Amino acid sequence: MQKIYFMMKKVLAYPLSILCYFFFFLNLLIFHPIQWISLKLGGYKAHKKSVDIFNLFLMRSLNILGTRFSVDNPYEIPLDRPCIFVANHQGLYDIPPIIWFFRKHHPKFVSKKELGKGIPSISFNLRHGGSVLIDRKDSRQAIVALSRFSEYLNKTKHSAVIFPEGTRSRDGKPKRFAVTGLQILIKKMPEALVVPITINNSWKLFEYGKFPLGIGVHIKLKVHQPIPANSDMPLNLFEQVEQTIIADIE
Repeated sequence: MQKIYFMMKKVLAYPLSILCYFFFFLNLLIFHPIQWISLKLGGYKAHKKSVDIFNLFLMRSLNILGTRFSVDNPYEIPLDRPCIFVANHQGLYDIPPIIWFFRKHHPKFVSKKELGKGIPSISFNLRHGGSVLIDRKDSRQAIVALSRFSEYLNKTKHSAVIFPEGTRSRDGKPKRFAVTGLQILIKKMPEALVVPITINNSWKLFEYGKFPLGIGVHIKLKVHQPIPANSDMPLNLFEQVEQTIIADIE
């Protein structure tokens, strides 16, 4: 009986995935010129608003699959200081809920340079929205870029988002966190709050591969106790953040 249920679920996933992908890519195409116009005519604030709405629409595209999003955040995170949001990485769809639910903190991403071109809307935002693109094969470039990124965040009180695993987990099991990027941010942003976030279940959208997508997935974000960046030695703080995040992965 259970086998029949899973077969029916996968069969249903095919037409729903087609609809989801259609609206997902439609949003990419529609919001690319919207972002460009917003940035040219209204500057940063207008552009950010268009990005927020774009990511809300991406989440609504996933609702076609029965995807739900929830955030467990019992903490009052101040808006007058930058944050460093640190999360495990389970898939592409980790990003829209972070942008939408934490939009008041102006989240900016530490991303690999390859994402800075070729993807409508997403690449444009990474290049022009305040995020940083790093070359993972060029440590010097990455260090310089992260240092400049930190200066920008300190000045604007915007927030960084970093996935220390570097690449996405395909089965939800966390990969070993890389140290360097987060250490640089913590060192260069002593007034920031480090905010660990555990992401659960977004990998299940790809349980069958890229097509069809998984259906009925509940993507959950759990926010942990924020930690002042200057409260401990960077390596100790890094280990504390990693252990906090991993402990709540389901």
